[in-house]
Amino acid sequence: MIPVTTFKGKSVALFGLGGSGLATALALAAGGADVIAWDDNPASVENASAAGIRTGDLHALDWKSIDALVLSPGVPLTHPEPHWSADLARAAGAEIVGDVELFVRERRAHAPDCPFIAITGTNGKSTTTALIAHILKSSGRDTQLGGNIGTAVLTLDPPKAGRFYVVECSSYQIDLAPTLNPSVGILINLTPDHLDRHGSMQHYADVKARLVTGSGTAVVGIDDTYCALIADGVERTGTKVMRISKRNVLADGIYAEGARLIRAEGGATRQIADLSPIQTLRGSHNAQNAAAAVAACLAVGLNEDEIRAGLASFPGLKHRMQPVGRKGDTLFVNDSKATNADAAAPALSSFERIYWIAGGVPKEGGISTLDGFFPKIAKAYLIGEAAPAFAETLGGAVPHEISVTLERAVEDAAADAGKDGSGPVAVLLSPACASFDQYKNFEVRGDAFVKHVAALPGVSMLVEV
Repeated sequence: MIPVTTFKGKSVALFGLGGSGLATALALAAGGADVIAWDDNPASVENASAAGIRTGDLHALDWKSIDALVLSPGVPLTHPEPHWSADLARAAGAEIVGDVELFVRERRAHAPDCPFIAITGTNGKSTTTALIAHILKSSGRDTQLGGNIGTAVLTLDPPKAGRFYVVECSSYQIDLAPTLNPSVGILINLTPDHLDRHGSMQHYADVKARLVTGSGTAVVGIDDTYCALIADGVERTGTKVMRISKRNVLADGIYAEGARLIRAEGGATRQIADLSPIQTLRGSHNAQNAAAAVAACLAVGLNEDEIRAGLASFPGLKHRMQPVGRKGDTLFVNDSKATNADAAAPALSSFERIYWIAGGVPKEGGISTLDGFFPKIAKAYLIGEAAPAFAETLGGAVPHEISVTLERAVEDAAADAGKDGSGPVAVLLSPACASFDQYKNFEVRGDAFVKHVAALPGVSMLVEV
């Protein structure tokens, strides 16, 4: 835990007592703050009280006595309208912050020079975050990984000299971190997302831009217009900018030529890494993620040999294009995190011949936008609620069967792939659907896929079951 000593003796109201909210309340109390917390969920309030946190309805507070309101990231700050606690705090002149801001202040107070890499973007930020942390750890650095990737940032070990922090930041967390100042800030890409919480694409982009605006070195993917403009704007302020691209040759920066990462600097270019042998970094989207990771690791002092070794040993992020088993020419891939068509596209683009397992609870639009990948699909195995609609979309363009269950789909896809004979093929779970008709969440669905693959005769597993 990181005790929040910078709020010692201050009166703090906290709203939102889920996992990160409770961790934040405990960290504030451990640092000497006078905390009162609340949540709309009575069970969360009960858990906090049992953990020793003072709880009470924040409506009843004397807000003039409150120094700060700490909001959990899931609580609206501005759109579609501010949460009532934010309105009360603003009216009383109390500052409004989140857990990442508390971490930033602790680092600044106790170890301002310890390397801090913060990552954001619409797509790929979790993979990039995990990859950076893996490269640092494999090089022997003391590395702390947290934030939006699933580990509350204030549960990490306290800042000290030589300790590296790799923190994934959502737009909500950035919005609640007004003094965010990472050593390296990464903005991978921007596409429309969470606009219900930001009101417009421009506001969403402005929030994301704050992460790199306050950084020592800004690493920015420039393959979309918003990010390209942000990179130019940040550079004009005097901040060092390292541009990355997965599709364009750069005069200065790191870009991908297929699976090769090229560093352009001072008019010269050289290959920094070849991703083609690395199964966990297939596809142009992962080339973009790897380019961002390489740029960040160079900026915090790693050498190219350390970086290449870390890339080569990256195990991948669970449920995200994760190779889990192999039998002959067949690779079994768990992409259960692909809960809509857009999320399934990167995996479908990354393999040349695919036995595709898809289905679950369909999202609006189904899989019609994936028709450009249909020629790659040797056969589709459709499961869950979406199976009939997906079968209609595939029509005569893609051979398919309605397998109903994931277990049956794995068995049939493995059998057909084993008889393919055309060379390397993938049995790919990339459902393009939510899981809730058959599984609690995408993690449970992915774990079930791994279990079914492990039960096949003759499969060499690449992950623990």
